[in-house]
Amino acid sequence: MDSWRDVEVPGLPGRAPETMIWDTASSELAVAAARGHLATVYACGITPYDATHIGHAATYVAWDLLVRAWRDAGHEVRYVQNVTDVDDPLLERAAATGEDWRALADREIARYRSDMEALRVLPPDRFVGAVEAIAIIERFNRVLADHGALYDLDGDIYFSRAADPAFGAVSGLDPVTMAALSAQRGGDPGRPGKKDPLDPVVWLAARPGEPAWESQFGQGRPGWHVECSAIATQYLGDAFDVQAGGTDLIYPHHEMSASHARVALAEAGHDVFARRYAHAGMVRLDGEKMSKSLGNLVFVSRLLSAGTDPMAIRLAIMAHHYRQDWDWTSDGLAAAVERLAHWRAAVAPGSGSPPGSAPAPGSAPAPGSAFVPGSPGPGGSPAPSGEAVLAAVRERLADDLDAPGALAVIDSWAAAVTAAGHPQATSQLVRSTADALLGIAL
Repeated sequence: MDSWRDVEVPGLPGRAPETMIWDTASSELAVAAARGHLATVYACGITPYDATHIGHAATYVAWDLLVRAWRDAGHEVRYVQNVTDVDDPLLERAAATGEDWRALADREIARYRSDMEALRVLPPDRFVGAVEAIAIIERFNRVLADHGALYDLDGDIYFSRAADPAFGAVSGLDPVTMAALSAQRGGDPGRPGKKDPLDPVVWLAARPGEPAWESQFGQGRPGWHVECSAIATQYLGDAFDVQAGGTDLIYPHHEMSASHARVALAEAGHDVFARRYAHAGMVRLDGEKMSKSLGNLVFVSRLLSAGTDPMAIRLAIMAHHYRQDWDWTSDGLAAAVERLAHWRAAVAPGSGSPPGSAPAPGSAPAPGSAFVPGSPGPGGSPAPSGEAVLAAVRERLADDLDAPGALAVIDSWAAAVTAAGHPQATSQLVRSTADALLGIAL
């Protein structure tokens, strides 16, 4: 499957420090890529039955920051993202609307690509749909079967979690909580005949009116969790640096994917699957998690169609730390629009106020806060050098992708420039820093 068009990233002097990221499995900060020059990440992608909403955008902007920070630190990056282009939610939407499921998926994948391009998200090296990966998934399932980890239930093939002694290592949850989450998130813990309520399906037997493919397990289609296990290990190898997704994927999706891989690759004799698990918080609207099932969505494409600058959307997202749950609001977007205008004014030729004039609005907010216009301080202060801005932004991103802190660095520089009329020798490096590390085109 084709990815989207790449983004030209300016070169920066020097090198960033290694990026530390919060690892869900160990509940601690850890070096995101600790195994040498190559840095690898697998990000769980969309199920394309509706347009890209702000929750999606926030998640993929977070991993975009990771890729940019890695590259700035001198790593070669290998980035894989899947698309679950056949699954129950997609088929249910197609049936409800009377649309061909493939046409629905193709349209929404195209819209997703367009939204990612507009937000200047760097494309993955591999953008892989479940349908094109059917043979890869079948081979992976055969390995699981050879390890005695699968069983048949009325034609559906299940994975026995008992085959994995380390099951639960990602989420750290108890079985009661796992069962409740499984029921909420596409599982079937109450199905009679299963060996364990938590066992997930890896191959679903063909249902009337649904797409199906031939396999050694009969006609059918793949399960969701094994899809990512198979694709990730096919393109990133037995072990990779970061498994990335939203917090709603910790269980069951990331737990199950890791468990499948541990069993399939038990003889590998080294690390298997992800070394780190990074999870983005949920975006709310009116206090409720933004989700397709609830229908409380703010679509990126609609914001763009209404004339919203995609860089303002990106800034509105990055005003919140990626691990936070937060609320999308019109006030937050308005603050991002003002922040973008302030930055652009600061890097424009001839920007800055003559000595003695009133300062332009602008201040540096605390990390995690929204941009609030105000005074840069009594009498203003000299703008920090471009090198100082670059070093400070690098430091913030290396600390668990602290985007709000990085925005505050450039806020402070822009406020000093507009207040003091500082010469613009630093502007080009600051512009390049915002572009290369934060994805903001000024």
